[in-house]
Amino acid sequence: MAAGGGKSDDFQPFPVKDQLPGVDFCLSSTPSWPEAVLLGFQHYLVMLGTTVIISSIIVPLMGGGNVEKADVINTVLFVAGINTLLQTLFGSRLPVVIGGSYAFIIPTISIALSRRYSIFVDPHRRFKASMRDVQGSLIVASFFTMVIGFFGFWRIISRFFSPLAAIPLVILTGLGLYAQGFPQLARCIEIGLPALVAVVFLSQYVPHFLKSRRGIFERFAILFSVAIIWAFAEILTAAGAYDNRAPQTQFSCRTDRSGLISAAPW
Repeated sequence: MAAGGGKSDDFQPFPVKDQLPGVDFCLSSTPSWPEAVLLGFQHYLVMLGTTVIISSIIVPLMGGGNVEKADVINTVLFVAGINTLLQTLFGSRLPVVIGGSYAFIIPTISIALSRRYSIFVDPHRRFKASMRDVQGSLIVASFFTMVIGFFGFWRIISRFFSPLAAIPLVILTGLGLYAQGFPQLARCIEIGLPALVAVVFLSQYVPHFLKSRRGIFERFAILFSVAIIWAFAEILTAAGAYDNRAPQTQFSCRTDRSGLISAAPW
């Protein structure tokens, strides 16, 4: 009973540790504002990598260059921000950033490599034509997904699936993207390999050496890794380690050769 009020207290959720051991935050609890900003920025960095990879795969096949790639990345980030806000306000309120999906890469590649675009000599016109077709296909596919969700069809269908049904999908998707991820890492092994080691070491091993209740390294492993590796890459670039290397190596390793910032309209 509330003191002096005569009414029962409002429902208070159990502490997170009592609900899910080993989980610091759940849907009914929120971190402090500084920590929430850092975690949100870390989510942004994670989805930024996937956004750049998706754009780097499909834009060249569609006839686009750095300008078109920058436009696609800007568009995906803008739409991802809107979707994330809608999801946190009206959706399931999961603490995730809604980014691009790898599920559409293979259909998009099939559209981009279609023979119908061979009539275009100008790469920019080819990019615009193929992008229109991709956008139309995504709109139709999205409506189909919305109909399945809104009318409850997925609830009926999901009863016939076991957790084992998702395993082949995840494996095939992961193996399909393996050919895209690791070759990118191997193009600049002196940057890519330390980055991979840093993420694993900071997230899996450092917390066992430095016992802390706040779990700083567990929560912010990506931020620490990106900061350390970017500083390392900047030092190598400023020191001239890649001045006499092949153009492809300079493009992959230097911090001033991506062309995306200079190609962006802003």
